[in-house]
Order: sequence, then C-alpha cells, then structure tokens
Amino acid sequence: MQRVSFEVSGSGYNSEAESSGYMSGPMSGQLPPVYKKPAIKNSGFSGEQSQRARGAPPYVDITVDVHDDRVSVNTLRSPGSEGGGSSSSVEESQELTLLKRNRTEKKTAVVKRLASVSHELKRITSVSGSSTTRKPGRGAAKLDRTKSAAAQALKGLKFISKNDGGAGWSAVEKRFNQITATTGGLLLRTKFGECIGMNSKEFALELFDALARRRNITGEVIDGDQLKEFWEQINDQSFDSRLKTFFDMVDKDADGRLTEDEVREIISLSASANNLNTIQKRADEYAALIMEELDPDNIGYIMLESLETLLLQAASQSVITSTGERKNLSQMMSQRLKPTFNRNPLKRWYRGLRFFVIDNWQRCWVIVLWLIAMAVLFVYKYIQYRRSPVYPVMGDCVCMAKGAAETVKLNMALILLPVCRNTITWLRNKTRLGRVVPFDDNLNFHKVIAVGILLGVALHAGAHLSCDFPRLLHATPEQYRPLRQFFGEEQPQSYWHFVNSVEGITGLVMILLMAIAFTLATPWFRRGKLNLPGPLKQLASFNAFWYTHHLFVIVYILLVAHGYYLYLTKDWHNKTTWMYLVAPVVLYACERLIRAFRSTIKAVTIKKVAVYPGNVLAIHLSRPQNFKYKSGQYMFVNCAAVSPFEWHPFSITSAPQDDYLSVHIRVLGDWTRALKGVFSEVCKPPPAGVSGLLRADMMHGANNPDFPKVLIDGPYGAPAQDYKKYEVVLLVGLGIGATPMISIVKDIVNNIRAKEQAQLSRMEHGTSEPQQRNKKENFRTRRAYFYWVTREQGSFDWFKNIMNEVAERDTNRVIELHNYCTSVYEEGDARSALIHMLQSLNHAKNGVDIVSGTRVMSHFAKPNWRNVYKRIAMDHPNTKVGVFYCGAPALTKELRHLALDFTHKTSTRFSFHKENF
Repeated sequence: MQRVSFEVSGSGYNSEAESSGYMSGPMSGQLPPVYKKPAIKNSGFSGEQSQRARGAPPYVDITVDVHDDRVSVNTLRSPGSEGGGSSSSVEESQELTLLKRNRTEKKTAVVKRLASVSHELKRITSVSGSSTTRKPGRGAAKLDRTKSAAAQALKGLKFISKNDGGAGWSAVEKRFNQITATTGGLLLRTKFGECIGMNSKEFALELFDALARRRNITGEVIDGDQLKEFWEQINDQSFDSRLKTFFDMVDKDADGRLTEDEVREIISLSASANNLNTIQKRADEYAALIMEELDPDNIGYIMLESLETLLLQAASQSVITSTGERKNLSQMMSQRLKPTFNRNPLKRWYRGLRFFVIDNWQRCWVIVLWLIAMAVLFVYKYIQYRRSPVYPVMGDCVCMAKGAAETVKLNMALILLPVCRNTITWLRNKTRLGRVVPFDDNLNFHKVIAVGILLGVALHAGAHLSCDFPRLLHATPEQYRPLRQFFGEEQPQSYWHFVNSVEGITGLVMILLMAIAFTLATPWFRRGKLNLPGPLKQLASFNAFWYTHHLFVIVYILLVAHGYYLYLTKDWHNKTTWMYLVAPVVLYACERLIRAFRSTIKAVTIKKVAVYPGNVLAIHLSRPQNFKYKSGQYMFVNCAAVSPFEWHPFSITSAPQDDYLSVHIRVLGDWTRALKGVFSEVCKPPPAGVSGLLRADMMHGANNPDFPKVLIDGPYGAPAQDYKKYEVVLLVGLGIGATPMISIVKDIVNNIRAKEQAQLSRMEHGTSEPQQRNKKENFRTRRAYFYWVTREQGSFDWFKNIMNEVAERDTNRVIELHNYCTSVYEEGDARSALIHMLQSLNHAKNGVDIVSGTRVMSHFAKPNWRNVYKRIAMDHPNTKVGVFYCGAPALTKELRHLALDFTHKTSTRFSFHKENF
C-alpha cells in the first residue's frame, strides 16, 4: 500500500467548469488544472464577511491509500473550511513521486483511480465552500448547481431579453452616439433604458443606479467608457455576477443586507415592469412572505446567499425532469422535424401539393365542384348565344356577358346556403355529411361565393357597357334589322336608351348596393380598423356592416326584376333567374321565421350580471326548457334596449349539464359598448370594501327586475363541438377566445365524473357491464390540454371560479391547464425573476397563483408552440389529436402549420380546427 497526500487551499472550485466538461474524463499522467471562480467584490459586505475574506484560506487534507485493488480516501477539513477561500492548489507529494519511480507497472491504474479522487475532491469543495457569507443562524449548504434544475436557473436573471432592442454593443454604441449628439458625449440617466434597448423605463433607472453605486458614480450622466462597463456587466454570462447586480438593485444602501422595505420596493418595481397591478397593490403582503421564508429568526434582514437559494429553488420547481429515454426521443424527434430541402423544384412542388390535398381534401372537392358548375353554365350560355341572331352584330361580347350572368344566378342562390345556420347545425348533428362536407368553413365559403359574384357582375356589366352595346349603337341599318324583335323598331342612338329602362335601372342600383355591402363587409370596416374623419367614422363599425348587409333583400327583388325584363329573352320559361333563387330564398326565409318565433317563445330571465377587468361582461341566463346544446356551440343574443334588430353571436361558456346559460362578452364595438351601458344604468354599485372576484360577482346583483329584456336564439354548430371524437384534444384560447374552451373543459370533467359514478353504481349492484350501450361511444376524450393565452392579468378573473372548480374536481388529472400571461417577461428575465420566486412561494404555502389568482400556476410570456406539439406527440404516439383554436387570426397560421408538420413527420396525427372569431 502507498499513501498519497494532497493539501487543497480554499474552495476555488468552479461548479460551472464541471458542467462545461473541465476536470472530467480519464487522467493522462497529471492532474487537470483547477479552475477558479472569480471572487465577487462588494464594498457593502458586513464586517463579519470582510473578516472571513481577510483570514487565511482554509485547507482540505486528503489522504489516498493506494492498494492493489482499491483506493481509499480520507479527508480532514480545517476549522475555517466553512467560509470558503479565494484560491485552490494541488501539490504532488514526495511519496507520490517515489511511488511513480519504483512501481511504474501500476502507474496507469493509480492515475485512473486518482481521476475519481479528483471528482470526489470537487464534490467536497463545492459543498464546503461558498462565495458568499451565510446568514447567521441558518447554516444551510449552497445548492448544487450541477443538477438540471439549477442549470436551468443559471440561464436566468438576464437583463436584456429577446423582446428588447439590445442587439449587441454595436447597436448600443450607435444609439449612444445618436442620443448624445447634443449633450457632448454624455448619456443622461433618463436615457439609459432607451440606449441599451430596455423597454422597461423604471427598471432601467434602478439598474443604472445599481451599476453607478458600485462604481461610486454620483452624477446623473455617464460617458461612453462607463456605458461600456455597464453593458459588459449587464451581459456577463456568470450567474453570480448577474445575481450580484440584481442584489445591488435591491440593496440601495449598499450594506450587504436586504430589509423588508427594500424587498417591498423591488416587488413593486417588478410588478410595474410586468403590468401586474394586483401584485403591485399587494407588495406589502408579498414582502412579508419573503421575509418570513428567508428570515425566520426575525433578524430584520436577509443576505445575498438566501436570495440566491430562493431563486434556485423557484427555478427547480418549474423544471420538469425527464428520463433519459424521453430526452433521447425528444432529440430524435427534433432532428426528424427539421425541414428538409429538396433541390428538385418539381418534387418540392409535388410534395407540397400532396400534403395540401391530404389536409384540405374536403375543401378541395367542394371548391372544384363549384368551379365545374360555373364553368359548365358559362360554356352552356356562351354556345347558346353564339347561335343567336344577335351574334353577328354583338359578337363574342354578348356571349361572355350572358355566360357571366348565368354564374351570377348560381352564386346568388348558393350564397344563402352557408348562412342557413339551423340547416347546417341539423346536417352536422343528425347526418354523416360532416365527414365529407366542411361545415366549419361555411362563412369562408360564403366569402368565396361573394368574390365569385363580384367577378361575375364585373364581367357581365363590363362586356355589355364596353363591348356589345357600342357595337349595337354603331351597327348599320341592315345589320340592325334582325335585332328589331329584341330592341325595338328604332335603333338605339346612345347609352341613355339602355340606362333608361328596367334592365338598366335595376342593374345599376344592384351594382351600387352590392358595392356598399361588399365594401363595409371587409375587415377594415367591419372591425373598425379605419380611422375615418367626422361623420364617416360610423361607417367603420359592425353596425354599418350589419345594416348594409341586409340590403340584399332589395338586391334579390331587383335581381328577379332584372332577370324578367330581358332584351334577348321573351319566353317566361327561358327566364330562369327566379328558378335559381326560389328554393334558397324560401329556405332562408323559413330560417329567419324559425329564429324569430323560437326567440320569442323561449323566454329567459337574467340571473346575474358581472363586469370583469378587461371590459368583459358576463351574463348568466335562465335555461329555457328543451334548450339542448353541446359544448363549443354558440347562440345569438338580442337586447331590444340597445337595438331591436341586431343579433350577435357569442360562445356558450356554461356546460350542457348546468341549469343556466352563460356568455362572456368582450366590450369591443358599438353594440357591446351600448349593452354594457344599458346594464350599468340599472345595476347597483358594489359595496364598499369589496374587491376581487367577489366585487365582480356582486357588481350587478341577481334577478334585478329592472334588467333589460334579452332574447336568445340557438344553439348553432361550431368546430369546437366535435372535440368528443378525439381521445386527446389540444384546446387553445387567445384572450376572449377561451370562451368555447371553458365550456368544453367543464363538459369533460362532468362526463368523466358521470362515467365514474355510473361505474360505481354498477359495482354496487354487482354488474360489470353497462345496462345499455350505444352502438358508438359519443364521448371518447381521455386527455385534454388547455392553453389560455391572455395579455392582461385581470383577464384571469373572467373564469377564476371555473378554473378552480376544474382543478378541484379533476381528481384524475385528465385536464392539463396552462395559463400564459404575455405581459410578464419570459422566465429567466431579471424583471420577472422575483415574480417567479413569489409565485413559487405563495403557491407552495397557500396553493394559489399570484398572477392568475387560481390554483393553476401561470406561465410567463408566450408559449413555445413547437414544444407543446412535440410533447403531445411524444406522450401520445399513434393517436389522432384534435386541435381546437379560437382567437385572433394571427396565431392560426402557426398552429395549423405545426399540426401539418407533426402529422407528416410523426405517428401522431393532429387535426386542426379554427373557430370563426
């Protein structure tokens, strides 16, 4: 046996070096260097810290007993090893030299064993050493940063995020030169945030003060060299450096200690930077919570190490550790999902076309059938008029005009069918046509047909006015003689002859009304995106779209008259316009009569009205008898006090099992704003001292006899109602778009609970099979993922009770709830670090999330949708997943693209459905 001794000074081991690959692997004849972690300078450390820093570095004496088959390690720490030093060294003893000289045959084995000794040395020093002083009385060891959760935390506390305008020192220097062009190269404190590209002005000012205090800068300006020092410290990749900068922001008196007042101030600052008004108002409560956690002995302050420990623990709770198999699968899937580029353009085109047809075959065959029908009618009329007596004079122009007119007749008939909502709801619920007909795209098909009408009218009117009418006016008497039976004995001499007739007047009026209706139906006018001056401002509103769209009644009357008084067709049976329109018009008229009759006989009373933050009006109505609906469907609401003619659709947020109906209405346009005003006039103000959700619920009381009369019509089918067909569903709601998803979430919980109760009942009666089983199981959903993305913290109040109810009743964890608040900076940003820490503390202690106010932990910033899809694909292979989205169109393209991408490259098939919003 040979004994080898090492003396190690201090605890300069850098745990980040280990994770980077240093000091790992077999040794090759010599020990690897020990990398030092730079000491953190802080002029504000307490006297006890300074004394430890000035003292002699402690040592760790390691004795290695080398046997033929094992190496034993004995350690002896010096009394001062608890504090940690500033350097570390490993010296080779004389015994080791003698051992290498006399027993060369065992050299390799010893060196390999020493590699494990080095690893043990690093572990010991990482536990015994500390770069900062512990708070007196705690004595807790520093967290091991080599773990995955801690490694995640080390990426945090970044002061410049990807949403800021930092973009490197070159961009900062360029902005500095622009800002200081008139100040002689000196940057004002108030311009610091703008210069470094930080969007949060108040946070930038506090950061400036912290950086200036460290350098004893007392003025309100800095020069370019000082700015560069600030920038280098802000972008320092060392977590300890970022932590110290963050600590300095809180520790304004630079005494190395954080008092409750300083903690309260940084909480208020962080909440303000993230637009979290509720947290800002409760800063006192949350500051006391942090002090209770980090200062249990009531010393009155906390130290840097305690803050670091809490930050790392908060990050550890947010990291979901995965098995090696899951990680490997994730890496393999990421490689597989990388876009592949084919150099052959024909193959690329074919591949894209094939995927498009596979995913849109329902839409494709309907559009193709529609195009074929129009082409057949156009060609039929074209050939017919080529054989007409007018062809020698009017030529191909009249053929084109009549062919286009025939397509307009067809489209004017078809455009009514997509808005026959009762018929569509019946077809999708009672028949199997939904498998081949895309009923969810009814409004899109309505718009496509409108474009067809626009093109047909343009071609019809253009061919007449610019081609065949001029030829008729300039025809010779001999050429005109065969046309007397159509246009009269006297040959027309001007355009006024055609305008001053039934055909001309009806045609021009129809074009005018169509132009008005089509223009005001565009998103710019319908959604009020245009800022028009003065009285024209009313044109850019939903009301203008609603009323002008009903001009189609006049258009259809004029179309029948225009089709009856024709120049070239005299026999009534050849005047086919009314034949095209009679069936669709009768069907649509019956639809409107049914809606009017049903809404009057199904009386509803208002049970409760509440106004939530974000201008959302929640109305709870009594449920009429025999009002049966499915989760995800919608209904129309009418309030005569606002407008007796306007009906507006809203998703039903109550579940089919509830004894009431509820809708949540976002106040955005004229009608919703007027509706809120009507209810506000008759409602009681909230009692003094009532706040939060209770305040909202009591805002308007219940069963107020002065409530305005409300009528409902429905329910009507929507894409989200088909969620029961899928075993796994991904529900995505953007803002108020969460309304149909809330009903679905409640319905899933109710159905699962009902099945469990039915199973328990059968077991009590000694039966294992249900007494009656349908031929096909209506409810197949076994797993649901709900992602709600909203911009404002107050939005979570809309469905706070429902979210808590679902979290409480979902004992089997069938539904996975995810709330995202995009006003909060992403996790890892210094501006949200303290919010994340508070969130973890409060949820662990009280079970309530400080952001949403529910039992569901909220996430920050926007979701990474690719990771969401990837996780579902890994957890549910060979499964068809239904993706249902309701919200603004901006996210539709990304979600649909990811659904196609993962469907084509994994065994999981994603079926994307979008709610018309």
